[in-house]
Amino acid sequence: MKLTDIYDILFNGHSLTIPSDEINRVEECYDFLRDFATDKVIYGINTGFGPMAQWRVGDDHLTELQYNIIRSHATGAGEPLSDLDVRAAMIARIGTFLQARSGIHPEVIALLQEFVNREIYPFIPCHGSVGASGDLVQLAHIALCLIGEGKVHLHGEWIPTVEVFDKYGLKPMRIHIREGLSVTNGTSVMTGISIVNQYYAVNLLKYATIAAAWINEIADSFDDYMSIEENECRRQPGQQVIARWLREVSHDSRHLQKREHELYDPAKNRDSYFEHKVQAYYSLRCIPQIYGPIFDTLANAGEVMQNEVNSACDNPIVDYTSRNIYHGGNFHGDYISLEADKVKIAMVRLAMTAERQLNYLFHDRINDILPPFLNMGVLGLNYGMQACQFTATSTTAECQTLAMPNYVHSIPNNNDNQDIVSMGTNSALLCRRVIDNAYQVVAILYIALAQASDCLNLADRLASYTKRQYDAIRAICPKFVDDTPFYNEIAETEKYLKSNIIEYLNS
Repeated sequence: MKLTDIYDILFNGHSLTIPSDEINRVEECYDFLRDFATDKVIYGINTGFGPMAQWRVGDDHLTELQYNIIRSHATGAGEPLSDLDVRAAMIARIGTFLQARSGIHPEVIALLQEFVNREIYPFIPCHGSVGASGDLVQLAHIALCLIGEGKVHLHGEWIPTVEVFDKYGLKPMRIHIREGLSVTNGTSVMTGISIVNQYYAVNLLKYATIAAAWINEIADSFDDYMSIEENECRRQPGQQVIARWLREVSHDSRHLQKREHELYDPAKNRDSYFEHKVQAYYSLRCIPQIYGPIFDTLANAGEVMQNEVNSACDNPIVDYTSRNIYHGGNFHGDYISLEADKVKIAMVRLAMTAERQLNYLFHDRINDILPPFLNMGVLGLNYGMQACQFTATSTTAECQTLAMPNYVHSIPNNNDNQDIVSMGTNSALLCRRVIDNAYQVVAILYIALAQASDCLNLADRLASYTKRQYDAIRAICPKFVDDTPFYNEIAETEKYLKSNIIEYLNS
């Protein structure tokens, strides 16, 4: 299962389809476990869970055991996860089951597929996972709905699960051997949230790169900062991609200067002082070097997410090919937690860079070409975008506070059975908050870029890609002279950035 396939299901209305040969492998694994488990002690089949594994459970209570882990672990708190995150988590869980290493009956996958395709979303609170045996608590809320209990979100309403089953003629998940443990055991919630994060983070990086090209047009920067020669001699792949994106966006701009035409020409370089900056501020000219590591971070995170959704993150692993069962810790969420923290830190850096670019546009003594705060009214009487900077700066400051890695915040629990934990879902949710914040900062930057373009009357000379963005922003927020509230325009611009996915910049 590729991330692009998951994105099509999450964002483009595609149905989730499963090849029959994959279901056949799941059934073969189930048949092996059914035969193998006889007269053996296997964790979670005839033992208690976690630190209770030292107690054997009698054969007449094995079905009850599986129901007990579901009901006892549905203990989440806080606001429910969004439908999008729940949908992604269910897809990730199906991806795990399709590895045919869990020993579950294929009907579990069929029921999850029904939930995904009918847009039935189990109630999953945001708090509860420590990310050690995976997302035990939050996955238990999915399992609770699969057995026909709890509540689900359907067409914007919270409805008892049993009513939805009756509505669509669905049957609750049956317990065959270890379905209760298998559904609750693993990293699928943190993975699902992180897959959604990845989608929006990559898109924001593209918008931020376009904004960087645009601000360099406004500044009439020299174009060699994005040149092939400048960037290829530093052997970092992300830097070279960002430089290429900048060249692609700027290819037909009429507001970039050639250093060889201005400073390398003896007929033009005789002044003892140059009014135009010989080198732009770092937040303008170092974009390949700043956004390049962000690109590489996202590229690595995408690979980890794709690997995880195609991995068996259950315990124990039921390997029908070697005819054995292996106990270990594939449910541990460190891979996802660490990547979520790295993406979070990268997005903080993006927000910081966008905020500094805003400062360049607003600070007339720095840019030397624009009125203070892009104020096209009467200075002193009118204030332009002055207060917008407060919002961008405070939001960026919150991002910086959230930048502390959550991956290192392990707290032992579960009678010290889980003596080191990943906090992966918390990491993914904090990463989401930073991404949302960064969108808000970039939204303000886009409004400022459009206003700056009008201050200098250069909109018609922008590159075609940046002119396209100028037109889109001006449809949301027309040029302003008199003071006006901006909160609606900021929200609508943020919505525009999130809902209009850039397809033309690719790695």
